[in-house]
Amino acid sequence: MAMETPVCAFGWRAVDFSLPGTDGKSWTLADVRGPRGTLVMFICNHCPYVKAVIRPLVADVAALGALGIGAVAIMSNDTLAYPEDGFDAMTRLAVEQRFGFPYLYDESQAVARAYGAVCTPDFFGFDADLGLQYRGRLDSSGRQGQPGARRELLEAMTEIALTGHGPKAQTPSMGCSIKWKGSGA
Repeated sequence: MAMETPVCAFGWRAVDFSLPGTDGKSWTLADVRGPRGTLVMFICNHCPYVKAVIRPLVADVAALGALGIGAVAIMSNDTLAYPEDGFDAMTRLAVEQRFGFPYLYDESQAVARAYGAVCTPDFFGFDADLGLQYRGRLDSSGRQGQPGARRELLEAMTEIALTGHGPKAQTPSMGCSIKWKGSGA
């Protein structure tokens, strides 16, 4: 089921976490925090919305890293119901797509719930003080992955890195719903 993220709650504070990564390490918010901002992304392996944007997403995150934006991707889906989102598949995806950021497994789904994540992809862009400044989409391409689409996430996070503030106008992200345990979704 396609879901849309809610409007950005400017200033909402990032929630700490400690999760295992596909690289064999355990990661916290402090580990991924950038000096000029932090991007927390909820993604998964099977979602067609994520598949359509994964390459430009990896490129944009690399560009943001050069601006002092730290980034992390978190997978929170029920892997019993969706085995293609399992940890081994996550590890393969991170290697195949050359993730330059940690890809973490939120098995308990507590982190997704704490952030209020609703879909994949779901982007949370924080300023240097970990106040929310962006809750929008990667670009306008959706499931089609159209080349040349305006890079809204990159623009917003660049603005946050340079000014500490995100854009006032933001278009919600759309994607597959988070697959909550016991929900059958």
